[in-house]
Amino acid sequence: MSDIRKIKENVWEIPKEGKMNVPARIYASDKLMNSIKGDKTLEQVQNVACLPGIKKYSLAMPDAHQGYGFSIGGVAAFDLDKGIISPGGVGYDINCGVRVLTTNIKIGDFLKKRTEILERLYNNIPSGVGKGAKIKIDKKELKEVCGKGIDWCIEKGYATPEDKDRTEEYGRMRDADFKFVGDRAVKRGMPQLGSLGAGNHFLEVQKVEEIFDEKTAKTFGVNKENILIMIHCGSRGFGHQIASDYIKLMEEKYGFENLPDRELICAPFNSELGQQYYKAMCCAVNYAFCNRQMIMHWTRETFREFFPKSELKLIYDVAHNIAKVEEHNGEKVCVHRKGATRSFGPGRKEIPEVYRKIGQPVLIPGSMGTFSYILAGTSKAEEVSFGSTAHGAGRVMSRHSALNKFRGEKIKKELEDQGIEIKAGGFKSIAEEAPGVYKDVNEVVKVSHELGIGNLVVKLKPLAVMKG
Repeated sequence: MSDIRKIKENVWEIPKEGKMNVPARIYASDKLMNSIKGDKTLEQVQNVACLPGIKKYSLAMPDAHQGYGFSIGGVAAFDLDKGIISPGGVGYDINCGVRVLTTNIKIGDFLKKRTEILERLYNNIPSGVGKGAKIKIDKKELKEVCGKGIDWCIEKGYATPEDKDRTEEYGRMRDADFKFVGDRAVKRGMPQLGSLGAGNHFLEVQKVEEIFDEKTAKTFGVNKENILIMIHCGSRGFGHQIASDYIKLMEEKYGFENLPDRELICAPFNSELGQQYYKAMCCAVNYAFCNRQMIMHWTRETFREFFPKSELKLIYDVAHNIAKVEEHNGEKVCVHRKGATRSFGPGRKEIPEVYRKIGQPVLIPGSMGTFSYILAGTSKAEEVSFGSTAHGAGRVMSRHSALNKFRGEKIKKELEDQGIEIKAGGFKSIAEEAPGVYKDVNEVVKVSHELGIGNLVVKLKPLAVMKG
């Protein structure tokens, strides 16, 4: 691999050489770079720079770590005519994302009923590996979900027009076309809509630990006296199967001999197969928006059981694994964000009108037991990172290694000692997601803020965590 050089504070570069079409840039502090160097992230960022039609830079955000093809935390934009689309640049969990809700429930009032509420949430919201949902939909209804996105939820009573307005892409990718979704994906998707899944997915009740920007926090609806709720999940087996299907199809049609890594299998964006994947991916994006919306609906119902006058309002919902056609620097490009958050600044028409003067909310979850953050998107991000920033803490340890190092029972006790109650499917899942498995999210958001690609607004601390 080429020598990496630090060109200024928090900015590192691998110069363009060999088969690279553009330089590679990594946004990280010295501390985070030491962690990034521990796996194949830098090699993957350099490999992405070799892909046809890539624009400006192959980028890695501050939480970058090794992934499939692209690093997680990888961002790249491609020319629509000469560039590609790659499932490895989106990820298997298509539109894995996060949303945050404000409430009118006082922290003290919640804590009095915390155990009961957490138990009820666990019973009301399906979670865990392979777990199905509370409702069952047939193929015809799945097609409607994929085509309509959050509009389907509004029709079924799971969402309000305000929820739609406060969801990235307004809850619907309009290029979705269900005929490009395979039968196996359909079979996996029908029973899982409205379920949390497992792994790093969670529902978390939080409190405000610190407000950095009072004016923006107020616009976002954040009140320091009240709890907030964060929901993190994606498209479940539906998106995973779509990714798997198209990786196989692209490999059969195009091969990987000319690629630096077979995991970067891709198709020209404007090719027949490239467009088929894009339209199937859009189906999974819409599915994931609906999935989080339904979980939010059942969360609202649960809290109303305990607080009949409770109001749970969506701040915003953001996607973390996605490819989208966006306008940057005066031209339309296909931006891949894999484990990265869109961070659009003031004035972009894609932002809801209520936030258009300040930038979109950027939601960055930590790991259970650590802080999460709300930031605001910036114009600087549009200049240097195709309107992108980090998406979380970023793993530094595999699940297998975590099981060897941590004991779920001990982690649960440590969290309780910090005033955090957890409800999970078992101690194994707690050990796999232990706080020590992740980078320091405080350092990640500090770099984002210092670079100006996402400005700090609110710091959140968990009070109760539900995991699969």
